[in-house]
Amino acid sequence: MNVDQVDEHGVTALLDGLAALLTDTVAGGASVGFLAPLTHAQAEHWWRGRAAAVAAGQLAVWVARDGRRVTGTVSLALPDKPNSRHRAELVKLMVSRGARGRGLGRRLLATAEEAAAAAGITLLHLDTETGSPAEHLYRSAGWARAGTIPDYAADPRGELRPTTLYFKQVGVRLGAPAVTG
Repeated sequence: MNVDQVDEHGVTALLDGLAALLTDTVAGGASVGFLAPLTHAQAEHWWRGRAAAVAAGQLAVWVARDGRRVTGTVSLALPDKPNSRHRAELVKLMVSRGARGRGLGRRLLATAEEAAAAAGITLLHLDTETGSPAEHLYRSAGWARAGTIPDYAADPRGELRPTTLYFKQVGVRLGAPAVTG
């Protein structure tokens, strides 16, 4: 299974597979910002916007493929303010239902963390649905819980659910104090 960073042309070239992954993720009940049912056309439209964000330097995207099939993705949203260039938000970690349970989520997470550290980013943050399987992944990968917000977002069924905020320091210089939570 290959995991590669893609540019805006890569996002566009993989549009059909990325849209299929997003619709599969939502159909599987994952709260990634969409309500069910999500159509393939809606998912393609959303990914086209991500291609523009990649082109603008606001987003970095990695895609996992098994042969030609897109099986997972993760992105880093990159701030544009001078006082926040040391941090990024981990967004849209998705693994297709058929590829789960084989360590792909952990591999995508590690890939994004390593790339962030290599780019000089020292702080990552994310939010995830409280009680979701993703929470276990983040905790087991060393992410620290910052807190929970009630009724933060609707899940794919439209039910309001809490979200838990996490952070992780990456690429911290030797001798620099690390924050733990």
